[in-house]
Amino acid sequence: MAVLRDHAIDMSDTMQHSSFKKVSSTPVDSLNIVIEHYEHIKTGAPHYHIRSEHEEKAFLLAVRTMPHDSTGVAHILEHTALCGSEKFPVRDPFFMMTRRSLNTFMNAMTSSDWTAYPFASQNDKDFLNLLDVYLDAVFFANLDELDFAQEGHRIELADKDDPGSALEYKGVVFNEMKGAMSSPVSQLWQGISGELFPTTTYHYNSGGEPENILDLSYQELLDFYRSHYHPTNAIIMTFGDMDVADIQSRMDQQALSRFDKQDRQLRVDPEQRFSEPQHKEAFYGVDSDDLSAKTHHVIGWLLGDSIDLDAQLEANLLSQVLLDNSASPLRRALEESDLGTTPSPLCGLEDSNREMSFMCGLEGSEPEHAEAVEALILNTLEKVAEEGVPVEMVEAALHQLELHQREIGGDHYPYGLQLILTALPAATHYGDPVALLNLDPALERLRAKASSPDFISDAVRQLLLTNTHRVRYTLKPSSTLNAEKADKEKARLESARANMSDADIQALKDKAEALETRQAQEDDPDILPKVGLEDIRPELTYVAPTAERSGHIETTEYVTGTNGIIYQQAMLNLPPMTGEQMTWLPFYTQAWTEVGAGGNSYLTQQQRQTEVLGSLTSYASVKGDVEDCNHLSGYLVMTGKALGNRAEPFSDMLRETWKSADFSEEGRLKDLLNQARARKEQGITGSGHALAMSAAAAPINRTADLMNMLGGLPQAKRLKERTERLSGDGAGFVSEALKDINSLISKGPDSLLLVHDEQNAAAHIAAACKDWDNANHYRKDCIDWDLFTVASYWMVDSQVNFCAWAIPTVTLDHPDAAALAVLGGVLRNGYLHTAIREKGGAYGAGASQDSSLGCFKFFTYRDPRTEGSFDDFAKSLTWVSGRTNGDDLIEQSVLGIIGSLDRPGSPAGEAKQAFHMDKSGRTQAVRQLFRDRLLKVAWTDILQVTEKYLVGQDGYKAVVAPRGTADIASKLGLTIGEY
Repeated sequence: MAVLRDHAIDMSDTMQHSSFKKVSSTPVDSLNIVIEHYEHIKTGAPHYHIRSEHEEKAFLLAVRTMPHDSTGVAHILEHTALCGSEKFPVRDPFFMMTRRSLNTFMNAMTSSDWTAYPFASQNDKDFLNLLDVYLDAVFFANLDELDFAQEGHRIELADKDDPGSALEYKGVVFNEMKGAMSSPVSQLWQGISGELFPTTTYHYNSGGEPENILDLSYQELLDFYRSHYHPTNAIIMTFGDMDVADIQSRMDQQALSRFDKQDRQLRVDPEQRFSEPQHKEAFYGVDSDDLSAKTHHVIGWLLGDSIDLDAQLEANLLSQVLLDNSASPLRRALEESDLGTTPSPLCGLEDSNREMSFMCGLEGSEPEHAEAVEALILNTLEKVAEEGVPVEMVEAALHQLELHQREIGGDHYPYGLQLILTALPAATHYGDPVALLNLDPALERLRAKASSPDFISDAVRQLLLTNTHRVRYTLKPSSTLNAEKADKEKARLESARANMSDADIQALKDKAEALETRQAQEDDPDILPKVGLEDIRPELTYVAPTAERSGHIETTEYVTGTNGIIYQQAMLNLPPMTGEQMTWLPFYTQAWTEVGAGGNSYLTQQQRQTEVLGSLTSYASVKGDVEDCNHLSGYLVMTGKALGNRAEPFSDMLRETWKSADFSEEGRLKDLLNQARARKEQGITGSGHALAMSAAAAPINRTADLMNMLGGLPQAKRLKERTERLSGDGAGFVSEALKDINSLISKGPDSLLLVHDEQNAAAHIAAACKDWDNANHYRKDCIDWDLFTVASYWMVDSQVNFCAWAIPTVTLDHPDAAALAVLGGVLRNGYLHTAIREKGGAYGAGASQDSSLGCFKFFTYRDPRTEGSFDDFAKSLTWVSGRTNGDDLIEQSVLGIIGSLDRPGSPAGEAKQAFHMDKSGRTQAVRQLFRDRLLKVAWTDILQVTEKYLVGQDGYKAVVAPRGTADIASKLGLTIGEY
């Protein structure tokens, strides 16, 4: 549970360990933290500790990694370093620790110029366990050559029993990056970054280009490790309420004291500047002969140093003014242009590299529009430079920066790690990470500068118009490129095969067998530290509402530590809708807060929102009953946040938007529909496993089917079809559909949720609860939805597969739900990880009980296989059924589930989550009963639910797959859908 910040943190100094010296201690009143900067005396390693009363502790160990090719050496090393170390010589300590820990976050990640190993936990014992493992993994990694083959790349015979069979490439990172680089946006980002940075590390893909990954040798991996993974090149950051001296003692004794300080500093040099703008182009593959409206045009500028905080904030303010919302001058020009369908997702400022860059452009364009897009952007900037912008735009942008600085995060990522990652780029480039967190002085300087009427005009001229380090980058579609890449990979394998002797083939077989033996070996798990079931709190943490008020609108209030920000949600049970209306609901909720209201155009309304609010969005929540997933209920939510001193205008605007949203501006609706399609398309390859699971579960019950129709690939296809209608029919049909839904909703909500701190409570309640006279009231269970027959084999633009298998089981209230939840972890940890990730080469695989949909799901992520993975799903059930005991597997699974259930959020986020859990029937009592059952699961329960629900069941399969693979769909007996 997040700490309630009802008193100031102790600002007095703390004592460090004798192996460290204190450099500085800086209180940050706006965040109620103290940032302490230490330096390890022997190695020079910096340690930044963010002292906070937050119960969740966080740690991050980063090393500067600056590759000079696209072999993915830093990325593959990140994976391989976690495959065993000096003190913990087991094959897979990282994944083994995920099963022996109550962590709320564990990961490793490779950026363009650093590699980081972060974790978070609320349990002190667990935190120290993970600290020991991470320190040893980073500084004393074993780096076995077989692990490099598994995680990086290798060649194997397609049929290991046939020496004459073809060769194939395998490797976790190889397949991961095939999936990642399937995305046109990833290719666009990598392409323009490479052109903006022709001579520095940013020219290269730190994750690795698939074809270049195959060039990396094991020796090059070792050399990179030795030159980069050293304490002098490291950055250590911690967060929370902890004994700093004790943590430093452990770091010194277990790792740092064994090193001496290096003389050289790894750093990124400034890029050599262009004397004139550049025009570059490249191609990306599409599996279609229709190439219209598939070209991307982006203009990018290289700006100044990111570690110059004043320059960074000025660039951020300029980006905000130009691009923040649809009324912003540059975004407006891009959205209203007929040269493309929607602004590029790359629009904005990148400020984490050594030097900042600013980008903007259009997607859904044509190759011949390159010059016109560039002219549109430059002319818009010229106009801004000549005429300036209204002072209200600058004030609104400053307001957004202030609100962002005040808000306590942690709902999607541990709060401590959010702060740490904010500060990490400055530390990476030898800047001042403390200043990035203590922004108030810099914001005051920025506010003073921005008060000049010429501030934005001057910034546009200086940073953009007179800046010759500019690239116009065009990414064009090619209907032959994917086949050419596949042919090139095949030819490379055939060439390698032709040059192999019998001895070489035997060496391949021997290496494959050695890897298989290593993957099958049973390591002693007790080499690693652990927490146990005895370390779990039996009672769940529940955030109770402060007050509840009934009336024509029910109001629920939570008073908690929000740091001066207020949160408001208005809700309404979904009205009875036709099937066609339901298919429009996702887009209705996206458009509802993005159109005009109160007699204002959307442009005026967008600017007013920026001046008053932090955000205003809406969504629909649809869930099945906790006892029956064929019994549906749902409600609409309009949600926003603002600074506490703006309670009155915030509440007025939310009310105005609800009551008078204007869906008649057809040009606006056209833009929004195109944007919705683009966002959905961009997310397909990153969330392919979720889309596959959604498709697999759809036939099981009405809730699963409706969720698939609202959020899965059927919705993506529907968006595509509706945008294609725009060119012929205009947006009139969109306007009518949204007005139709709005007529059922516009009177008002039936309930309110208010979250605030004590200081802002009275004003927020008074402002929020007035003027809701004519609320709508619908029954909770008005949704009438019949099962659709939908595709289960979706072909998309991807180089890898995402497989899913769903089997009907039970809902949350059922006594077997807990055992099925534990079974998911048992299968993932005990069988699927080795079979599908390590041996099969997929980036990920798992199994879980989804009690909200009443089904059990298997999945793979970025998978080179299909049929083999489905075979492994079935084999995992045979494996578990054949075990007579698995208490250790149960404990590992329960620890993971509890760590996830107990993951803290922000104070406001926890309040909102508790409210919506209760509203959907997942009450404190229901969740506590599930927790009680979870802690009592025995191996006999695992065997019983496996046999009762899963063994011998056909279930439903689904695959998100590359185009041109219809033959596999036929083999699997799946219905084909094509996006």
